[in-house]
Amino acid sequence: MAENNQQNNQQNAPAEDVGRLRQVRRDKLSELQAQGKDPFKIVKYDQTHHTQQVRDNFEALEFVAPVDEEGKAVVVPMSDIPADKLVSLAGRMMSKRVMGKASFANLQDRDGRMQLYVSRNDLGDEAYADFKKMDIGDIIGVKGFAFRTKTGEISVHVKELTLLSKSLMPLPEKFHGLTDTEIRYRQRYVDLIMNEEVKETFKKRSAILREIRNFLAERDFLEVETPMLVENAGGAAARPFITHYNALDEERKLRISLELYLKRLIVGGLERVYEIGRVFRNEGVDTRHNPEFTLMELYQAYTDYEGMMELTESMFRYLAEKVCGTTLIKYGDNEIDLGKPFERLTMNDAIKKYAGIDFDTVKTDEEAKALAKEHHIEFEDRHTKGDIINLFFEEFCEKNLIQPTFIMDHPLAISPLTKKKPSDPEKVERFELFINTWEMCNAYSELNDPIDQRERFAAQDANAAAGDEEAEHTDEDFLNALEVGMAPTGGIGYGIDRLCMLLTDSATIRDVLLFPTLKSLDK
Repeated sequence: MAENNQQNNQQNAPAEDVGRLRQVRRDKLSELQAQGKDPFKIVKYDQTHHTQQVRDNFEALEFVAPVDEEGKAVVVPMSDIPADKLVSLAGRMMSKRVMGKASFANLQDRDGRMQLYVSRNDLGDEAYADFKKMDIGDIIGVKGFAFRTKTGEISVHVKELTLLSKSLMPLPEKFHGLTDTEIRYRQRYVDLIMNEEVKETFKKRSAILREIRNFLAERDFLEVETPMLVENAGGAAARPFITHYNALDEERKLRISLELYLKRLIVGGLERVYEIGRVFRNEGVDTRHNPEFTLMELYQAYTDYEGMMELTESMFRYLAEKVCGTTLIKYGDNEIDLGKPFERLTMNDAIKKYAGIDFDTVKTDEEAKALAKEHHIEFEDRHTKGDIINLFFEEFCEKNLIQPTFIMDHPLAISPLTKKKPSDPEKVERFELFINTWEMCNAYSELNDPIDQRERFAAQDANAAAGDEEAEHTDEDFLNALEVGMAPTGGIGYGIDRLCMLLTDSATIRDVLLFPTLKSLDK
């Protein structure tokens, strides 16, 4: 039982002993190398099955070993086992229980864990001795046959075992796992090994992206790629990261949006385009924001924001069914119904509903600012009535929007790239979808009037000159594209990370980013 005890000591080791345990593992590696058994020289392994495949196909794979007259299992040479009954698994050894001539271990691969039965009679004295010296965390390959233990657990009876990679760092103690969130995010590789639910979250994230692409392919959208390093980081109100392009000796910005390039493609006649890509905003970090994040934007010619609402509602319902298996999902303590028609409210109607103020009756900027002072809403001197409306919405409405709700018809002042409503030129044909109090997407009937667009860019330039670091700037090439002519178009942007949070019931954006932005340890 000495080897077993050593494994337990390594799993439960205090921090000050980690260095000693690492040295023990390095000494074991040196011994293997001296014996000509260096695992790092192995370049491939013939893996025929994963653990879930063994479980799913157990009836076909099961091999019942013969027994002798006393009822004891007979050692069957691997050559006598039918080829269609042999399985070859590879993965990380997560536990080991040595009991003299026979042992049990657990192998973990991408799908989960599988119990292994390992005996000296099957491996031989030398190979079994090598197995007993292996450490938790070592990566191994095993060949054998599937069987069911006396307790009914599907397992693999190992006939051949190979050390494929030596783990030189002890894993966290198995009963408490890796629970320190800071270490989890910094060492996501260990987090994925120790916490199965984390691995499932990122599998689901991958499924979400796959199903988005499937949904849009059915609607004839073309996936494209546009530049990340740009001269003008337009398309959103955000502060960009700035870098220097040495080859051209010019300043460049990391994109904050995908919008302006995708609209150029609409001008070019592609009609239905989308991109899923990373964007970068030089902002703070909180539970719902990371300075680099995944954004999807799509644009469809010959439709408007009503068409974007239909597409969005259909896509969210489709994703819930495909990824979660139901349109009735849970996030924290809330049950959210994506199966029912989404509520639709104008921004002014939402404020009237939740704050009791009707901004449709407010005519001037001064009246709006007076209301803001009365309700203790902070604002800046440059803010207009439209800005004040948005501040009231953020303060009084967002926290009430748990069930899916389209907030429509935003103020012109906060929507520089959107068509005005023909019935009310102070508002634009824009909506945001809110679920669980979060903004999930932002959509427009896109502005395609180059003269109007130039005037709005000029207003944004003035804001920038007044100190607004998030203001848009005039993009002359984009204006040139609009002058060539852009069809009436509906456009929308989705925060993919926030969507993944919703569908995986994750409390923070860092839980759905494999490698979230963190402050350097030496700062």
